[in-house]
Amino acid sequence: MFSSLIIANRGEIACRIMRAARGLGVRTIAVYSEADKHAAHVRLSDEAYLIGPAPAARSYLCGDKILDVAKKSGAEAIHPGYGFLAENADFADACAAMGVVFVGPSANAVRAMGVKDTAKAYAEAASVPVVPGYFGDDQKPETLQAHADSIGYPILIKAVAGGGGKGMRRVDGEHEFLGALEAAKRESSSAFGDDRVMLEKYIVAARHIEVQVFCDAKGQGVHLFERDCSLQRRHQKVIEEAPAPGMDQSLRAAMCAAALRIAKAVDYVGVGTVEFLVDASKGLKQDAYYFMEMNTRLQVEHPVSEMITGLDLVQWQLRVAAGESLPLAQEEIVINGHAIEARLYAEDPENQFLPSTGRLEHLLFPEENKFLRVETGVAQGDEVAVHYDPMIAKLVAWGPSRSGALDRLVQALERVQIAGLRHNAGFLERALSHADFKTGHVSTHFIDAHLEELVGFDAAQDQTVKMLAALYLILARRAGGDHVSPWDAISGWRLFDRGTERFELDDGAVVVIQYLRDGDFEMTGEDWKSSVSGVLFPDGHLETVIDGVCHKAAVLHRGNRLDVMWRGATRTLNLRDPLAVGVSSSQSGNQVVAPMPGKITSLFVGQGDKVTHGAPLLVMEAMKMEHTLKAPCDGSVSQLVFRIGDQVSEGDVLARLEEEVKG
Repeated sequence: MFSSLIIANRGEIACRIMRAARGLGVRTIAVYSEADKHAAHVRLSDEAYLIGPAPAARSYLCGDKILDVAKKSGAEAIHPGYGFLAENADFADACAAMGVVFVGPSANAVRAMGVKDTAKAYAEAASVPVVPGYFGDDQKPETLQAHADSIGYPILIKAVAGGGGKGMRRVDGEHEFLGALEAAKRESSSAFGDDRVMLEKYIVAARHIEVQVFCDAKGQGVHLFERDCSLQRRHQKVIEEAPAPGMDQSLRAAMCAAALRIAKAVDYVGVGTVEFLVDASKGLKQDAYYFMEMNTRLQVEHPVSEMITGLDLVQWQLRVAAGESLPLAQEEIVINGHAIEARLYAEDPENQFLPSTGRLEHLLFPEENKFLRVETGVAQGDEVAVHYDPMIAKLVAWGPSRSGALDRLVQALERVQIAGLRHNAGFLERALSHADFKTGHVSTHFIDAHLEELVGFDAAQDQTVKMLAALYLILARRAGGDHVSPWDAISGWRLFDRGTERFELDDGAVVVIQYLRDGDFEMTGEDWKSSVSGVLFPDGHLETVIDGVCHKAAVLHRGNRLDVMWRGATRTLNLRDPLAVGVSSSQSGNQVVAPMPGKITSLFVGQGDKVTHGAPLLVMEAMKMEHTLKAPCDGSVSQLVFRIGDQVSEGDVLARLEEEVKG
């Protein structure tokens, strides 16, 4: 085993690798950008080196800077984690040339599997079925359009290089193709430096099922069974589980054998994931799976495979990279129970899952135990910046059965508390609690099909949040008093009447509180009335009983703003200040506003152009994804505030339209 290891990554995966390396007695060396100088992976490492400014292209993607750190530190190996340089064959070659171990497959294997059309050729040669499509070299738009028409819609346009949903577009009809092709090529070029695309038939009732494989340099290979990664948004995984619900033993055997054939076809060494699409329109059948691609690295979702096998895949990586044989033979690896992982992101599910940036002003995770893992690279007070992936943490639960794992994960998400930015914990809790997910009726369309049920608050939830906020204000005022003065009592005593108070919110909602006795209240809104009691604890959490139902919550109070954290979700309420002077907003329906910080990458219109409602106006790139902003009304473009290449902040007005007057 080597004695020292550079982790060429950041965030939760860097921390995960460091913990595994320390378990083997390996010294850990971090690299970090200027934005990450106080990051968790820097604090956790044995030593750390600054490698450049915040943008990844000037820091984490600079292989020469990382190799320079290897020289300075005397590191014997480099683990790339996932993303950044993990599937960069040139970097793997550079490590080998310098005599530093690259913890991953050979550069040749990365090249063979890193380009999707080449990978499909290997799969076909290994007698593994592939999704019907076009994988040719002719990239002329008219050629691609002709093949798309021949394959039949819907189809997927996919970047030949890379992954993670970047450079991918679904096309439902001939008239949409050229616009989607241009967007996919542009995004692929920006993300991977390669604008080539391929076409695949879009399978409507698709399950995304992948197989974890592991091979050593002595020709031995094993699989660690399958994972189901069907729940996705924007073609990126959100919830993963192992084993796949409803998996037939014959299909499992066929897919796992196919995955190992593909790995052996390229003399694969290390951990890898072979991804398949399964046509689940008639259930999981042996003749209905298709090879998609192979990820030549550790996957984000690897913990679910670890939880059902009891293995540490990162330690396996390090052992195999050091020349050791695989620790176990295939017959020694068995499935034990079920595991489910949820990816907790800084994003806004109510606004098309757009990434959110900001400071984690309050952050609390459930306590870890042998049934629950919380993998994170951030702490309270850290910033989620625009430069990197917006993942906050991964929560992974194990149970003896799927329902047991599911219950544990739902309970864990309900205990998550986050304030300071938007996040998806409440969305995840609702997705996992959905009746179709509970029964295993999942597909890659699950989120789109149930979106209205999974985002936002219904009327009853909205009412509960407002009561929690009002109760917090009353109890916090009491907690801050001297507990002796009658003015701090919350009995609401009046000489001839019960005491009442009003809380008015900026949205016009009013909550009227009537004191019944110390700690008990009756709360009334526009069309509801409830009995409420509760206790505010010194650590800030609130335990309440509303109409006989118990609730646990936390509230972060700053000025007139209240962040109510309840059942995993965070709802921000603003108290109306009766002394505030009303100010008319300059925001109107004819402005296009930046939903997050980012860079303008394309303009589709010029000043004076006429547009219709919903027409694309410009493209922003933020957090490694493209976002097309559209016209909010019919009219003409009166002003374009920014140019291509300009950086913009959240809330910046990007364009103004002169609305068409219809008479």
